[in-house]
Amino acid sequence: MDELTRLPIPLLQWYQENARALPWRGDPTPYHVWVSEIMLQQTRVAAVLEYYRRFMEALPTVAHLAAVEEDRLMKLWQGLGYYNRARNLQRAARQVVEDFGGAFPHTYEGLLGLAGVGEYTAGAIASIAFGVPVPAVDGNVLRVVSRLTGDGSDITKPDTKRRMWAALKAVLPVRAPGDFNQAMMDLGATVCLPNGAPLCEKCPAAEFCRARREGRTGELPYKPPKKARRVEERVVFLLFHDGKVALRQRPKGGLLGGLWEYPNELSPARDALADWGIEPVDLTDGGTGKHIFTHIEWRMTCRVVETAGAGLPPGWVWAGREGLRRDYALPNAFQSFTHLVDDRMH
Repeated sequence: MDELTRLPIPLLQWYQENARALPWRGDPTPYHVWVSEIMLQQTRVAAVLEYYRRFMEALPTVAHLAAVEEDRLMKLWQGLGYYNRARNLQRAARQVVEDFGGAFPHTYEGLLGLAGVGEYTAGAIASIAFGVPVPAVDGNVLRVVSRLTGDGSDITKPDTKRRMWAALKAVLPVRAPGDFNQAMMDLGATVCLPNGAPLCEKCPAAEFCRARREGRTGELPYKPPKKARRVEERVVFLLFHDGKVALRQRPKGGLLGGLWEYPNELSPARDALADWGIEPVDLTDGGTGKHIFTHIEWRMTCRVVETAGAGLPPGWVWAGREGLRRDYALPNAFQSFTHLVDDRMH
């Protein structure tokens, strides 16, 4: 991987001129770096900015995060998806408060001991917040290294990641590890693009990139084809009474665990209303929606129901507009039907 040895100087020069202005970079405390990196997992930067601002206003320190009620935390996280990330954030915050007196571990190995902190996140916090010379290797970085070195190995395999991690460790500038890692992130996000042609004319490594020289940028990085997702056909019931909509809470474990949802069942769900003791006075078609999770795809049909009475199964609630805004975290899976709810809210 001789190409990597030529990378640090032009990369850092490029980063000085092209670094993205991001709020956590202005004050790179361990808490800020950590929260931003967890939010950014499987989420685009543009989508995270407003969530990050709101989160920091509500929970400005690790102690605030450790102490916040779970329902409030879920509401702050609503829309970011992968809600176990938020639960692990709180678990780790409690570790920091209870085990380390409120101060984050200063070592890569210590950071790896926190709930939900893997090798990439530990590397990001250690290098950016503490100046520890350790790589932070995510999908963006693997793509850059694969193309730069012409490496066609499967980047989903742990052996490939370990080898690339070690190669980066060998060239990481010890006086600027955080800048190097952030430069690699930015290069992968803005120039060495996924799912399309990279912007090689803007790349500081263009003249010594092997994939560019060999015309292989479209082939690299290599990942095996994904397995097909399992499809679930579901019926979603929007139950209304007196301008409020019915919600139920999902079980704590599993998909969307502990979040609130509009009642739904696997299709055809013919007897669901009777099973719930719901007497409809009006029932109309609410259209269809789709939501894709990592391994499952929901294809939903909606039924809009006006109920005769206010009775609901145990644990369910009637939520008005203010309750939906302030108290109940609903996953994005149901956003296809948000307009139907908004139209009937008091």
